[in-house]
Amino acid sequence: MSIGDKAEKLGGKIKEGVGKLTDNERLEAEGKADQTKADIKEGVKEAGDSVKEAGDRILGSAQDAKREH
Repeated sequence: MSIGDKAEKLGGKIKEGVGKLTDNERLEAEGKADQTKADIKEGVKEAGDSVKEAGDRILGSAQDAKREH
């Protein structure tokens, strides 16, 4: 998780907590939304990394097969 994503998630937790303490449902919901957004960004980044790794493995296998012929 990037520093920005961590900060966004932490900020969301703080907002959620302040919203709960002050009985401010809107602030609490915004905090939850910020946390969800940070989690989604991290998930997309991880999926992109996995796709890149799979592509690298496929490319490496293809290059190995080409060298064998």
